[in-house]
Amino acid sequence: MMKKQNPLQPVASLLETISPLARLEILLAIGTGEACVCHLESALGLRQAYISQHLMALRKADILQDRREGRYIFYRLKDASLLDLISVSARLSGLSADAVSAQINVQVNPLCECPQCSPTLIPIASL
Repeated sequence: MMKKQNPLQPVASLLETISPLARLEILLAIGTGEACVCHLESALGLRQAYISQHLMALRKADILQDRREGRYIFYRLKDASLLDLISVSARLSGLSADAVSAQINVQVNPLCECPQCSPTLIPIASL
């Protein structure tokens, strides 16, 4: 006899996928915008290979979508309401809403070298 799958399994799988601390940090660093690996690396102080492993798991779970721009791949949340889930979880854990919202990134990172964070320099010859 085949065992019937519990209807809550997708919820458990989602929570299990996002539960590692590094993944929560990545999701918050992406926030409502998008970020490349170098942006996440400079924002979080984590190694590129470590971030890439977590991004792969989040993509595989269909939590992130990506787009390529030259040599950069930019990641964004497929559903920004995931940030609400993290905020509610933080509140239930005793953290203030400000503790989470302060980590949500919606701006460029000056330490990142990607085209979205580094201003494009206009050559003097073209002025």
